[in-house]
Amino acid sequence: MIRNPILPGFNPDPCICRKGDDYYLAVSSFEWFPGIPVYHSKDLKNWELYTHVLTDDVAVDLKKLPSAKGIWAPCLTYCEKDDLFYVIYGVMNSMNARYFDVDNYLVTARDIRGPWSEPVYLHSSGFDASMFHDDDGKKWVVSLEWETREGYEKPGAICMVEYSPEKKEIIGYPKRIWSGGTDRGCIEAPHLTKRGRYYYIMCAEGGTGYGHSVTMGRAENVWGPYEKDPENPILTSIPGDFNERHDPDHLKPKYFNPESVLQKSGHGSYVETQNGEVWLVHLCARPFVPELRCTLGRETAIQKMEWTQDGWLRMADGTNLAKEYVEESSLPESPVSTIPDFDDFDSGELGIQYYAPRIMPETFADVKARPGFVRIRGQESRTSLNKVSLLARKLTSVYATVTTKMEFQPQVHQHSAGLILYYDNMNYINLRKYHSETLGQSALSIIHLENGEKTEFLNTRIPVDDCPLFLRLNIRGRQSWFEWSYDGNVYQKIGKTFNTTRFSDEYCKYGEFTGTFVGMTCADRVRHSHYADFDFFEYAADEEKPVD
Repeated sequence: MIRNPILPGFNPDPCICRKGDDYYLAVSSFEWFPGIPVYHSKDLKNWELYTHVLTDDVAVDLKKLPSAKGIWAPCLTYCEKDDLFYVIYGVMNSMNARYFDVDNYLVTARDIRGPWSEPVYLHSSGFDASMFHDDDGKKWVVSLEWETREGYEKPGAICMVEYSPEKKEIIGYPKRIWSGGTDRGCIEAPHLTKRGRYYYIMCAEGGTGYGHSVTMGRAENVWGPYEKDPENPILTSIPGDFNERHDPDHLKPKYFNPESVLQKSGHGSYVETQNGEVWLVHLCARPFVPELRCTLGRETAIQKMEWTQDGWLRMADGTNLAKEYVEESSLPESPVSTIPDFDDFDSGELGIQYYAPRIMPETFADVKARPGFVRIRGQESRTSLNKVSLLARKLTSVYATVTTKMEFQPQVHQHSAGLILYYDNMNYINLRKYHSETLGQSALSIIHLENGEKTEFLNTRIPVDDCPLFLRLNIRGRQSWFEWSYDGNVYQKIGKTFNTTRFSDEYCKYGEFTGTFVGMTCADRVRHSHYADFDFFEYAADEEKPVD
C-alpha cells in the first residue's frame, strides 16, 4: 500500500508530469531557496528529492518579501513534441489590501536537472498560472484572475490566453472561461488537459483550507463553454456541497471533517501511466486536533483514479474522500535513495535537502573551508527579510530529534549561533550561544519570537566554555524543548517546554501557506563575517507516528 502523504512536511500545490518511465512532481517554495523542489519516481510510491528549478537568487530576487510571498504554485509540464520541460511559476510580491500583485514567468529545460532558461515574463493577471500544450501546437496559459472590484465575486474566475513560443509573449489579454464546478467558491489552481474530443479543466475550489477540493469541467472547444462534472467535487476531505461563494476567506475551519486523516485535500494534478492507470496528486494537511493547527504545513498525497465510460474522472474506490492508504500502482517497484538522517558534511557538497529564506544557502554556508564541517557565516538577525544565515531542513514529522555539534566563539553581543525551530521570521525558537556582557563570557540562552513578540529567557541563561557544544531539539507532538551537552552523552534541558502547535499556518499571523523547519543558524550583526562551524547535523524523525 501507498501511505499518504507521499511527501510529508512543507510540500504544497503539487504538479505532476511524465517523461517516458519517469515521473516528476514540483511543489511550491514561497520565500525559500533553492526554489521549486522537483521530486522523482518510477513507481509513484517511492519519491526522491531530485533537483530544484530556481537556484539563482539574483535573477529571482525574493529578498525583503514577507513570509508566504515569493514562489507560488509552479506548473511542471513535459511537451513531447518539443522535448522540453516547461515550468510556469508566480512570484507573489504583495497581498496588501487583497490586491495580490503577482508576476508570472516561464522557464524551460531539455533536462529536468537543467540548465533552465532565463525567465520569460508572461503576465500579472492572477496566480496559479499553468500551461497546456494542445495537439495542434498551440500553447495556452490559464490562471486565476484575481478580482478586486466591489460587487464582483471574489477571488475571481479562471482566465486563459494564448502563448507564442516564437515571440516569447502572450497574445492579447487573458479572457475568462470558467467560474467553477461547485458553489464552494475560492476557485484557483487551474490545469487544462485534453482527452479524446474533450478539453478538461481541473481546479481547486473551497479555499486552500478545510473546505478545499478538486473539481472538473469539460468542453469540446478550448474556450468553452465548459460543463460541470455532475459529481463535483471529485476529491475532497469534506464530501457534499455547500455555498461559500460569498466568503473569500480560504481557511474555513468549520469544514473540518473528524472522519478524515487528511484535511484540506485539493489543488490537484493528474498523470496517466504507460500502463494506462490514472493518478492524481493533491495537497493535504494533518492538523493537531482540536487545535486545528498544521505544524507540518500543507503536504502532498496521491490517489488512484479512473475514467468513467461517459468520460469523467473518479477516484478508483468510488468515493471522493481523500484516503490515507491507497492501492499501489502496477508499475514495478523502484526504490530510491533517501536523505540520510546524519550529515557529517564530509562529501564536500552541501546536501540537496537544505534551504534558506530568500537567499541561496551557498551564499553563507561553506562545506569546503574546513573539511568535515559546514561553516556558516553570520549575517542579519533571524527576523530580517533580507539576508539571514539559516541552514534548514523541512520538518516532516511532529516526532523528531534534531542534534548538532557546534564550534563558535562569539566576540561581541551581536554574535550568536545555534539551533532553531523556525516557521517564519516572526515565529521561531532559537537556542543560541552568544557573548554575554553581563557574565563577561560566552553563554547559552533561548530567544522566542511568537507573532513578532520577542522574549529572551535570561532566567535560564547558562555560562558555557568556548569549546565544542552539542545542541539538541526534541519535538514530541505538542511539546518541544532544547537540551545541550559538552560530551554528547549527558544532556541537560535548557529553558521551558514550548507549544509545537503554534508553529502553524493557523496560529502564525505574519505568514501562511508554508511549514516548519529545523536548522542551524549564525548571526553577525556587526560585520557579517564572523562564523560558526557545525560538525554534523542529525535529523531523526518518526514519520510513521500520526499527528494527534
